[in-house]
Amino acid sequence: MKPARLAVLAIALVAGGAAAFLMSGEDQPPVQPAAVVPPPVVPTTDVLVAAAELPMGQNIQAPDLRWQAWPNDALSPGYITRANAPKGLEEIVGSIARSSFLAGEPVRPQKLARSDGGFMAAILPAGMRAVAITIDTRGSSTAGGFILPNDHVDIIRIRRDEETSRDGGGESQVSDTLLQDVRVLAIGQIVQEKNGNNVVTGETATLALTPAQAEVVTLAQKAGQLSLSLRSLVDSGRPNDPSLEARPESALTVVRFGVAKQQSRR
Repeated sequence: MKPARLAVLAIALVAGGAAAFLMSGEDQPPVQPAAVVPPPVVPTTDVLVAAAELPMGQNIQAPDLRWQAWPNDALSPGYITRANAPKGLEEIVGSIARSSFLAGEPVRPQKLARSDGGFMAAILPAGMRAVAITIDTRGSSTAGGFILPNDHVDIIRIRRDEETSRDGGGESQVSDTLLQDVRVLAIGQIVQEKNGNNVVTGETATLALTPAQAEVVTLAQKAGQLSLSLRSLVDSGRPNDPSLEARPESALTVVRFGVAKQQSRR
């Protein structure tokens, strides 16, 4: 091979090596993997919770309960913990749920009752009495049947006006609000809304009353007819309307010669 060709080949090799060197750059240091910081350990305590959704009136059995780790910062004094009650699960078995529980909700003794007595006695608040009144199955005396358990109602009494009848005014009826903001415990044998039902029908409505109220309602049933007026959820628990208490007989219907006429109460 001629010397000139060898020189050209050598120059090409040198140039290619230089280009490869320039393109490669300096050696990069190996990338160190980021250190994995473990999450902080949150101190927990085993709390007794509902293993599944428990409706009101449920007779609680062992499969309905379980222990669950609960953050100490979220503990409430009313929770049942394994540290304070190692046999808490066994002690709760056989109780009745006075109100419903969601799955995973901590079990509190205030929402339970022992099953030594009947179901209604278990869910009845302390100091109250359960009194059943007869209602119309068509719902004419219960807001068209839309009154559900745990709603609050006013009790309206409809009775014959004896005073007007004695004065020769003919047959007349008087309506007055007997009690306000009364809780409905059950309609018939149903104590809670089920499967999204919006209408509950039954022959009776069981109400939660004080002993004095129970006497008033029991006597009123003998003297006339009782109807339930549904209260708004916003109004439940508010002070009673003083105008109704000051005017117990708000209106009457006078029937003369077969013609009914509304007349204010004097």
